[in-house]
Amino acid sequence: MATTITTWTSLIEYFLSVFTQPTGIIFMQLMAGWILCTTRRTTTGIIPFADPQRKRPHDAFHRIYPDARWVTSELWRLLTVLLVAVFCPNGVIILYLDDTVFHRSGRKVHGASWHRDAVRSTGTKIVYAWGLKLVVLTIGVKAPWGGEPLGLPINMRLFRKGKSNLIDLAEEMLHEVMYWLPQRQFIACGDGFYATLVGRVTRPMEIISRIRCDAKIFALPSQKPKHQRGPHPQKGRRLANPQKMAPRITSWKTIKTNERGKERRRQVYTREVIWYDVSHQPVLLTISRDPEGIEEDDFFVSSNVERSAAEVVTIFSGRWCIEDTFKNTKQYLGAQEPQTWKGPGPERAAMLGFWLYSLVWLWFLLQKGKHHRLPKIPWYLHKPHPSFQDALACLRRVLWKERIKVLFGKTSVHDNVFEFLLEALASAA
Repeated sequence: MATTITTWTSLIEYFLSVFTQPTGIIFMQLMAGWILCTTRRTTTGIIPFADPQRKRPHDAFHRIYPDARWVTSELWRLLTVLLVAVFCPNGVIILYLDDTVFHRSGRKVHGASWHRDAVRSTGTKIVYAWGLKLVVLTIGVKAPWGGEPLGLPINMRLFRKGKSNLIDLAEEMLHEVMYWLPQRQFIACGDGFYATLVGRVTRPMEIISRIRCDAKIFALPSQKPKHQRGPHPQKGRRLANPQKMAPRITSWKTIKTNERGKERRRQVYTREVIWYDVSHQPVLLTISRDPEGIEEDDFFVSSNVERSAAEVVTIFSGRWCIEDTFKNTKQYLGAQEPQTWKGPGPERAAMLGFWLYSLVWLWFLLQKGKHHRLPKIPWYLHKPHPSFQDALACLRRVLWKERIKVLFGKTSVHDNVFEFLLEALASAA
């Protein structure tokens, strides 16, 4: 499959079965225009790059968000199956989960409301923003150059006040992915807010998360004597919470972990406990300590009690890749900028921003070395590995070259003037 999908056109055509015609053709033009756009990614700003010869009426592009007949879940399913086939054909699939706010203006944006802005809020001051609250699920992909994994979005839900909460939406997405890939094993990793998924999602999905430092935890239940009446006990004696437990531990074990591509030494302590408020089944409590005493202790919980402490710490450290996904999607793809207000339009526009992020990385990683050329920046001549901005610039360079061939002939792309223009357009945003 990966060998046949090498060009951007063949990659987009893989998803055309989701759309009716001519919506599929308009969708292809819209995605190319979104990539090539050098202004704000409003639909009006994208149209000159999507349809430079003005062959279609402009409202055909506007209607693709709120009115066109296509199903977002099917688009996600095809993307998930493709990413897994290319990057994770075997072994356990690692997923990262978090939520973010897409800022929007206008009181009549369907699905928008006031939400806490995690980026601008501090421990003493909460900042609220008007926009869309999105729960995003990504797949962790090991990059060829190592380091931090890439978080490629494979599913998304829009949170609406008065309906399903964030935990319910996350659970829906996890069950949906398990339905798409019934023969695979998964590890889903989220921050402490999503720790309650430990008691709500069962195998083949394992949950790794932070646990509250004041969580009520209990020892494993002792076995009831055979002659004693009544039900079997579900929990043992009450234990000190993780924060109070850590200073009393003397049996620390020193291990090596791989955190975002760097090897580190950690002191860890593990214990099977019952987190009764969340799950009646045993969970693995892992306490991680910095041997140098610079960082504060971390407390993790895993639904798989057989998971090693090194694996728990290493897998959770990769969760930061989803924060990079949010930043790159907003900053370099302008996913907050399409102006659509009614019906499913705002949710679909946000979804396409995340979907396009995965597709750009997929295209870039499938290319041979000639398309991996990094920009020559005088102050950064020895850049160790490409960023998303570099991947986007490589794709723009290829698309602009193809467009110039169509408009001005094949010989024009070998002109030094056009070569200079290609480099300028490739880095434009």
